[in-house]
Amino acid sequence: MIKVAIIGTGAIANNHIEAYQRFQERCRIVALADIYPEKAAEKANKFGLEAAIFADYQEMLESESFDLVSICVPPFGHAAAAVDALNAGRHVLLEKPMATSLDECDQMLAAAEKNNRLLSIVAQNRFTTAMRKLKQILDSGVIGEIIHGQVDSFWWRGDNYYDLWWRGTWEKEGGGCTMNHAVHHIDLFQWMMGMPEEVQAVTTNLAHRNSEVEDFSTTVLRYADGRLGQVTASLVHHGEEQQIVFQGERAMVKIPWKVRASRQMENGFPESNPELEAEINAQFENLPPVDYTGHTGQIDNVMGAIEGEQTLLIDGREGRKTLELVVAIYQSGLTGKKVALPLTSADPFYTQAGVLANAPHFYEKTRSVENFETDQITLGRDYEGEEEQ
Repeated sequence: MIKVAIIGTGAIANNHIEAYQRFQERCRIVALADIYPEKAAEKANKFGLEAAIFADYQEMLESESFDLVSICVPPFGHAAAAVDALNAGRHVLLEKPMATSLDECDQMLAAAEKNNRLLSIVAQNRFTTAMRKLKQILDSGVIGEIIHGQVDSFWWRGDNYYDLWWRGTWEKEGGGCTMNHAVHHIDLFQWMMGMPEEVQAVTTNLAHRNSEVEDFSTTVLRYADGRLGQVTASLVHHGEEQQIVFQGERAMVKIPWKVRASRQMENGFPESNPELEAEINAQFENLPPVDYTGHTGQIDNVMGAIEGEQTLLIDGREGRKTLELVVAIYQSGLTGKKVALPLTSADPFYTQAGVLANAPHFYEKTRSVENFETDQITLGRDYEGEEEQ
C-alpha cells in the first residue's frame, strides 16, 4: 500500500485526489498540507479523507510516514517543496510547470539522483488516447517525414484571473500563458517533434492590465534538419479552440483528429488522396485506447514505477525539456533576439534572478486577493473521442 501526501490543496489538487481514489487497493492519502489549513480540512471533508492536516509541509515531512507526495502549490514553491521532499526520501509527482527557472529544475534533478527517488512532472495530456494515438501515427512514418508542426494553445481568461495574489508576477508565477497554460501543448509538441535548435518569439500583453506577464506569445522554431514549428499561446481567444497539427510529406494529421492527404495533378495543383486518408484513419482507429486518462493515467504510471511494475514515462528530465523550451521563448520574445538551444547556465534567463533582472513588466499589479470563493477551473479541450468535421 503506497501512502500519499499532498502539498497544496487548491483547485488542481482535486484532480490528484480523485485519481488516487481510483486506486484505493493500491494507495491511501494520509496527509494534506496547505498554508491555509482550513482549505486542506475542507478538501479532506469533501473527499472523505482520513488525513492529517498541516499548515507547514516541513512539519508533515518530519512527522508523517508516506511514500509519495503530490505537489500542487503555485510555481514559485515547486523547487523548494520538491527538493525538501526528495531529500526526505519521498517520491515526488510535481504539477506543471516544473519550476520558474532551469536552475531550479537542475536542483530538483540533483536531489532526485542523490536520494534515488522518482521525480515525475505532470503532463497529463500524454495520457489521453487521442494524443497517444497521434504520437504512434507520427512514429509509424505513415505521413512521411514531418515538415511543419503547429500548436495553437488558445485560452481565454478574464482580467480578474490575475487578481489572485501570486498570479501575474514574474517572481511568483514565473510567466504568463506560455509558462502556465501552453506548457501542456509545448510538452506534447517537443514529445512528438523533438527539441529545436533555434527559436524566435514575440511576447506581449494584449488585454490583462493587472499583470506583469504576457497573455500572448507566438514563436517560430527551427530544427537542425530544416523542419519548422510554430507555437502560439494566448489568453485572449474566445472559445479556447486548441489544436496540434503536423504536416508530413504525404499527409496532414491533427488533434482534434483530422487527416488530409493530397497528391499532385499534372500541373502541380492538389487533389485529395482518399486511399491514403482511409489507410491513416484505419490505423488511428485500430490503435488501442489508454487504460486510464489524464491525471489518473499519470498517477497509475508513477505508482506502477514505485511498485516496480512500470517504467516511469515522464521523469524530471522530460519536464526540464519542456521548461527549457518555454525559457527560450521568453528569452527570445523579451530580448527580441533569436535564441539557440540547448540553453546553458550562462544564459541570462537560466536563473530566476536572471529572469527578474531581464523580464519587463507589461503592467503592474494593482489588485490582489488571497483566494477566490470558487475553485471551479477549466483544463482545456477534451480530446477524447473528438473528431473534427
